[in-house]
Amino acid sequence: MSGLTRAGASVNESVSATVARLRGHFATGRTKPIPWRLEQLKGLDRMLRESGDELTGALRFDLGKAAPESFLAEIDFVAAEVRTLRKHLRSWLRPKRVHTPPHLQPAKAYVLREPLGVVTVIGPFNYPVQLLLAPLAGALACGNTVVVKPSEAAGATAALLDELIGRYLDPEAVAVVQGGAEATSALLAERVDHIFFTGSARVGKVVAKAAAEHLTPVTLELGGKSPAIVEPGTDLATAARRIVWGKFMNAGQTCIAPDYVIAVGGVGPELEKHLAEAVREMYGHAPAESPDLGRIIDEAAFDRLARFLGEGRLVCGGGHNRDERYIAPTVIADVSPEDAVMGEEVFGPILPILTVDALDEAIAHVNAGEKPLALYAFTDSDLTRRRILTRTSSGAVGFNAPMAHIDVPGLPFGGVGHSGLGSYHGKASIETFSHAKSVLDKPLAPDTLRVVYPPFTALKEQVLRRLR
Repeated sequence: MSGLTRAGASVNESVSATVARLRGHFATGRTKPIPWRLEQLKGLDRMLRESGDELTGALRFDLGKAAPESFLAEIDFVAAEVRTLRKHLRSWLRPKRVHTPPHLQPAKAYVLREPLGVVTVIGPFNYPVQLLLAPLAGALACGNTVVVKPSEAAGATAALLDELIGRYLDPEAVAVVQGGAEATSALLAERVDHIFFTGSARVGKVVAKAAAEHLTPVTLELGGKSPAIVEPGTDLATAARRIVWGKFMNAGQTCIAPDYVIAVGGVGPELEKHLAEAVREMYGHAPAESPDLGRIIDEAAFDRLARFLGEGRLVCGGGHNRDERYIAPTVIADVSPEDAVMGEEVFGPILPILTVDALDEAIAHVNAGEKPLALYAFTDSDLTRRRILTRTSSGAVGFNAPMAHIDVPGLPFGGVGHSGLGSYHGKASIETFSHAKSVLDKPLAPDTLRVVYPPFTALKEQVLRRLR
């Protein structure tokens, strides 16, 4: 726990002292000027540029990530988010004038973006750099003080981030809390001004319940079973390559990865062949030896995934080694909605294929479950696009490209229903980590409000009705 523990202090006492210190620093007003905010974003940018090799080493240790994947999905991703915030921050924070009704004239009305105060960011293990630093960037851009809690499951990355954050950012405004469930519980017990959590829906409910004790607003970035619908007439070879890339990145431990495929009509058999070939193209005939395939985070996660391997018909993969936390990129077919692999988010390198006769059946299946974080469809049909957009609900929709929507700075990222609450990235981060304060400024003279003061007369009533 960085800079928090003292002799004889409990975790709760240390966390309370940290939050109090951050709140005291916020009260000084030092985090509110835009130059300070830009300086913190500049510090984040420097940290990512100067410490890239250290970060990729930690990510390799924790998750077996290849360096190019770490730069693509973690380091460079956050750097792009920081650049977007730095470029647009002044314009996004500029007060926005709104129309003032005639009966209140002369006056001006506007919306002012102000910091929330102390923000808690709780990150997950699967993208421990991206999913901790991207919300941190948004919170700092809005002038907040921030306490971040990296995942203890990615211990090497958490320890490195603790060190780097203390080196590159204002230590009076940003604090790192390390530890397991006890540290998280202590954080959730504190009264802060916003909680940003990325993780499972199960833990998201715990976070929401704890936040309710203080009526603290929350952003919950969760997950769910994100389907990939594949229609007849699609270029199946290209679709398969894109699905395999999206599914098996980070060994499938990605909240917006295609969780399963819905093969519409008769595309299943041919799609299976292309999926198997795409796996071989990307990871070779011996995926265990591929430097580009990550590892499962721990033995408990491995054991949960291993129970899926006996279901359905094996198309490719299936190899696994518990000691190395290795599961081969695996595709299984002939699954049913009742199978265990279809009952929960897979969150690993196992891709089940569900076969349906028509698009309506695919849509009905999606709608029968919780709303997914993302929905993907591989189709050349504009009619299909319209039907999916109008008849399903999901955090995002991607046509013919899984996961790519997260790389578009102008698109808010977030779920709906069971897959999340709230959004961030780009301008959406400004809206999440600041308060839109309504301001009306009316001079005392002339006192035009006299028309609304009692006693009311017929003339006043006539004037008011005309002004409205």
